[in-house]
Amino acid sequence: MKWVLTFLTVVLIVVHQDYWNWATAKPELFGFLPVGIWYHGLFCVAASVLMWMWGAFLWPRHLEGVEPEPGVAREESMGH
Repeated sequence: MKWVLTFLTVVLIVVHQDYWNWATAKPELFGFLPVGIWYHGLFCVAASVLMWMWGAFLWPRHLEGVEPEPGVAREESMGH
């Protein structure tokens, strides 16, 4: 999965350059939104999904089970 997400990240970096929409504002979405704006809006959604996938599939779960050091007070034992 690491290599799939790495590949998708590289693809997203390449398509972010958006060379094919630089010379035109057409087609417009809803009659007023230029192609560059809605293209980057979709790009932001794709980047968000990709970041979620990185966290969901490759987060180091072993780091979440760390116990506090002995003698260190925990928040709930301090009355907060």
